[in-house]
Parts: sequence; C-alpha cells; structure tokens
Amino acid sequence: MMTPILEVQGLKKHFSATRGFPRRETVVVKAVEDVSFTIMPGEAFGLVGESGCGKSTAARALMRLIEPDGGKVLFKGEDVRAATGSNLKKMRRKMQIVFQDPYSSLNPRQTIGSALMEPMKVHGIAEGKAARIRAGGLLEEVGLPPAALDRFPHEFSGGQRQRIGLARALTLEPELIVADEPVSALDVSVQAQVLLLLKELRQRRGLSFLFVSHDLSVVRWFCDRVAVMYLGRIVEEGPSGRVLADPSHPYAKMLRDASPVPDPARRGVLPRIIGEIPSAANPPPGCPFHPRCAEAEEVCKSLLPPFLPLPAAGQGGVACHVAQRRLQAS
Repeated sequence: MMTPILEVQGLKKHFSATRGFPRRETVVVKAVEDVSFTIMPGEAFGLVGESGCGKSTAARALMRLIEPDGGKVLFKGEDVRAATGSNLKKMRRKMQIVFQDPYSSLNPRQTIGSALMEPMKVHGIAEGKAARIRAGGLLEEVGLPPAALDRFPHEFSGGQRQRIGLARALTLEPELIVADEPVSALDVSVQAQVLLLLKELRQRRGLSFLFVSHDLSVVRWFCDRVAVMYLGRIVEEGPSGRVLADPSHPYAKMLRDASPVPDPARRGVLPRIIGEIPSAANPPPGCPFHPRCAEAEEVCKSLLPPFLPLPAAGQGGVACHVAQRRLQAS
C-alpha cells in the first residue's frame, strides 16, 4: 500500500487577540481546529472555503512558517513538528511554498538571479557559475528567458513574478509544493497560463500539491481530491468530482451553487447566502454552520458533528448530522 507523502492529524493553530475599550479583554481565535488530511505521492489535494476559514493558516502551520499549537504533521513518515537543526533544514528542501502575492514574496532589492541562487548556496547544491546556469534553466522551465536573472521584481508583470516564485520553489528539487492561492491575484488569461504550467510541472517532475483556493472551478480542474473548510474545521472531504458535483454538506452545496457556471444552458438564479461567517473568537455552539444552514435541526445547535466516512469506499467523509442521518436512512 502506498504511503502518504504528507499526513496531517488534528492540526491546531490558535491566536490571542486583545479587544475592547475601556476594559480590555484577551480572546482566543481558533483559526485552525482539528484539521486532518493526507496527500499521496503525485496527488493534488485542494483546500477550499470562504475567506477567513483558516485554509491559508493551516497551510503555513503544517510547513512551520507559523508554529502550530497542536496536532501532528508527518512528511514521508517523519515528524515535521519534532524536526530541528539539520533534520529540519533537510526536510524544508522537500517542502516548498508558492505565495498568493508574488511581489511581496520577492525582495525588491534582490535580483532574480540572486533570489534563485541564494537557496542553492544555503543548502550546498551549487555556487557561482554552476548556480547561475541552474537558475537560468529553472527560468526557462517556467517560461522566462535566462536574461531575467539580472533584472529586479518590479520589472516584471504579475504573471511573470508568479512564474519566478514557482522557479524559486523548484530550486531545491521539492517533492511537495504548497500553492497558497497562486492564481487569485492574476488576470483570468494569465491564470490559465500559470495553471497549465503547474499541471505540466506536476506531470514532468512527479510533484505533489496542496492547492489552497476559493475558486471551485480551478480546484475542479487541477485537484484530485478536495477538503472544504469552514471556521477552522474540515466539514467535507473526498474526490473533487464527487464533492463539487454532489456535495453532502450544506456548506459545500452553498459554495458549489454560488460558483458561476460558464454555460448559458445551465444559467440559473444564484442562491441567497444567509448571514456572515461567525467570529472564530466566539464560534456558535454545536455545528459552527448551523446559524446559516437552512437544513439545521435542534441537534445541530448543541452537538458538534463528528467527521465520519461516507458509506461508499473512497468517497471521503462529512461532518454533518443531517447528511449522516440521510445517508444512514438511504
């Protein structure tokens, strides 16, 4: 049986915030709460949800760009949270991230060549002329000329900067790439180019992806499996085709119905979304989605639904009292 390249178990990340005047109080914001999933070698796994649901925080926490407060993260069987020193440095070579804003992720005073060659030197891969040749090859691989090595980030468009960010992620020959909203800041035509590049690199290099996005059409096209997050928790997970075509959780249905379909024959009225996302500092009791759910029952208001697998093998799972009862009855 194939071993997952990444296994996340019960990941938690809480933040403390001070609010109120004149009497100040400290509250705990549960940004990520008990998140678990696995990614297989060569697989693209999507993490979707509304802004503020905790998907980007989860992605950064599992890479230890911010330290998680609980849970376990295993990369090829090795504990990421327990790794220190040379072990952590070695592990970081195999786990790289592409950020949402390509401009802010690049040093404006550093040439592209310097940005690509610096990690090679730090990890002892190449230096000097050998590093420059390698950096030029990476730029060609992502569709940019080697002459770009001597230019600065402000001299490129947004799409070109995202290609540079991808080239930088590839400098250390990673096996897993965390793509945090990699195309949301780009024009639609440029999005298509970058997505095609990501898919080509995935096939050529055998890369695994954790793909964070709020665009369901992009996730449907790029990802094999997807997890839907709401208020720091995963409420549904399974194959992209099943989750995005026939979701079980009411929140996943809401996301699907609110996503426009580019087909005039299927044009319809977008559903009215009730309410706003509750505060992660003061989540509602029971199911966190129940104040916005048209199908909520009394049990949803008091008891947090467990995440249970769906009856059909390989179809994922759902955390919803109503959906689970409906599946048991069918």
